[in-house]
Amino acid sequence: QVQFVESGGGEVQAGGSLRLSCEASGRTGTQYDSWYVMGWYRQTPEKQRELVAAITSFGVTDYADLVKGRFTISRDGSKNTVYLEMNSLKPEDTAVYYCNARSGPLRVPGPRGYWGQGTQVTVSS
Repeated sequence: QVQFVESGGGEVQAGGSLRLSCEASGRTGTQYDSWYVMGWYRQTPEKQRELVAAITSFGVTDYADLVKGRFTISRDGSKNTVYLEMNSLKPEDTAVYYCNARSGPLRVPGPRGYWGQGTQVTVSS
């Protein structure tokens, strides 16, 4: 069983910043202690869950076009902890953000793997 501890959500005005943190614990189902890919997805009532950013245990990253240049994902692989630094936030970034952990590859066609409980990010105009 995989467990997640997420933190860092909240409400901020447009142009502000937030930092999300997530630590995953439990068996990865592989010979390795670290998840190959960890990342963040987000979801609103109007949209399906979508990728925000992901990072491999080697530090290779993938970002959604809408957040490139504003968000930065990083990782402490030894602790299976992933961070999302969000800058220049916009009202359209408002969503529930979910931590994700899974096996490879980095890019997959849809959401998959294990999920945190989600943390609300609200950006007011």
